[in-house]
Amino acid sequence: MSTELHNPYMTAEEITQAFLQKISVHLEENHNFVQEDLEKIATGFILIAAPKIAKMERDQCIEFVRSLNTRVADALEEKRGQ
Repeated sequence: MSTELHNPYMTAEEITQAFLQKISVHLEENHNFVQEDLEKIATGFILIAAPKIAKMERDQCIEFVRSLNTRVADALEEKRGQ
């Protein structure tokens, strides 16, 4: 019963390079993950983090707009703040 995860943000090559260059250097042991497993792990984290990152970006945008024009910020928050 396997569900295929789709990652629209990073290619398999980008995931592998990120792991080799940025992540594996911080691990205590040498982990030789199969590329398919790296993709599944990365995709899981990305799919969980993406909505939270988008909400944070929206909130920061609304606050910036609020510093310039509260009426526009209120309208933006009503439209995009959810």
